[in-house]
Amino acid sequence: MWILCEWRPVRLSPLVLASAAALLLAVALSGCEQVATYTQPSLVRVIDASYIAPAANVTVEGQLLAGNIGQGTITAYGTLPATNYAPIDITASTGGGTLVSTTGTLPPGGQSSILLEDNGAAPTGYQVTILQDQQVPAAQGHSAFRFLNQAPRTGAVDVYMVPANTTLANTIPLVTDLPVGSTTGYISFTSQTVTMVVTPTGLTTPKYTSTSMPLVGGEVRTVLIVDTQLTADPPVEVFMADDVGSTY
Repeated sequence: MWILCEWRPVRLSPLVLASAAALLLAVALSGCEQVATYTQPSLVRVIDASYIAPAANVTVEGQLLAGNIGQGTITAYGTLPATNYAPIDITASTGGGTLVSTTGTLPPGGQSSILLEDNGAAPTGYQVTILQDQQVPAAQGHSAFRFLNQAPRTGAVDVYMVPANTTLANTIPLVTDLPVGSTTGYISFTSQTVTMVVTPTGLTTPKYTSTSMPLVGGEVRTVLIVDTQLTADPPVEVFMADDVGSTY
């Protein structure tokens, strides 16, 4: 048995059409609101430059970000919720009270370093600074380095990037007269194979000389400079970390 059906267009009333349009608009706006309220997390790491702090735990927003770290540690980045008032607590890893605490801004989609250093002041002798890190690679054919001078016995320093087959005497310093406790911005320079040399400001006797560094472009690094000991005229030690991996 066959049933024949005839298709006929249905004319909707203006009221029905208006209701349908309003419903679609409400759904679209609801979706937009969900996107607008989404917040990207923040990337955070710890740089320990303290000579006097014991092995430490660093807790941010109630989460253990770094455990049992000491001077010269630059941790990998951890992911934390973005906030304007992140509580930061640093305690001895063996237990006990808080060594130092503060609050700081962790921007959405941002990248930050929590720097622990000595300030020589009572009652704790420590201080915490939050540094905003570069998130994008250096320009093609260039490298970008940031320097932190935490070498009180050495004092202010000059930093050279000596190209291969070139002498220190023939090289202009990349950084001059960087005081103790200071941090440079990111300094961009042409990528090539270099040796990093650190000297006391105005002197040409190296306190630190790196191995050869073949820089190919795109590198973004933070360099922590510390004294190897708190006696007169010690050599310095350098700790270096990649802020952004090389992409070229």
